[in-house]
Amino acid sequence: MLESLTSLDASTLVLLLLAALAAGWVDAVVGGGGLIQLPALLLTPGLTPVQALATNKLSGAMGTATSALTFYRRVQPSLRTALPTAAVAALGAAAGALSAAAVPDGVLEPVVLVALVVVGAYTLLRPALGESTRLRFTGHRHTVVAGATGAVIGYYDGIAGPGTGAFLVFTLVGLLGYGFLEGSATAKIVNLATNLGALAVFALHGSVLWGLGLAMGLANLTGGYLGARTAVRAGGRFVRVVFLVVVAVLVVRLGWDVLGPG
Repeated sequence: MLESLTSLDASTLVLLLLAALAAGWVDAVVGGGGLIQLPALLLTPGLTPVQALATNKLSGAMGTATSALTFYRRVQPSLRTALPTAAVAALGAAAGALSAAAVPDGVLEPVVLVALVVVGAYTLLRPALGESTRLRFTGHRHTVVAGATGAVIGYYDGIAGPGTGAFLVFTLVGLLGYGFLEGSATAKIVNLATNLGALAVFALHGSVLWGLGLAMGLANLTGGYLGARTAVRAGGRFVRVVFLVVVAVLVVRLGWDVLGPG
């Protein structure tokens, strides 16, 4: 079992740091950085799946905090939506983390695969989706819908994780009516909460590899800062394109896991 950074050889550590850097950039722009970072941790010799999930949450939380702050300063998303949704999502993520060890391998992948195909097809077939913010709900109803979706996605993030950011962005854009840039900015605040909610549970159970997680977190927050600045500078259309690319890669990867040989 891996216990510290000294248990890793130099080449493995460098690859993990590069994966964290790339994951931070992707997560900041549109979500889905877990596609890069979590598999890298799962393939690391000596890590149990729960340790990989827990360490991924620590690194991801550091990167998401950086990108959330950068987005907030430059885009200023509505905290009236972001904060209540984040609070509910954090509780959902904590519940998911408590359930993580009990979920058999291979149960979630087919469901997530179908959901991603629907998300990608809907976004692709509606070119005007997310060009500007046109909220579909108002007042209390808006808060309830945002909170309900936050709870469901938060639970998924705690129990598994990859694609969480993409699901959050799609929900905020496709269901609630935000533009891609504002939706991505709001998603970062919610995703930070889900990472922290799951991390708290994993930490209480002693599953976090703090040395490795902090080292990867520094790389992840660097990528998150660069990604957030790129997204703000390039605008909503760029975010939409990256979103579709990330969803397509997630579909291919999960499709191989579910339908591939063996």
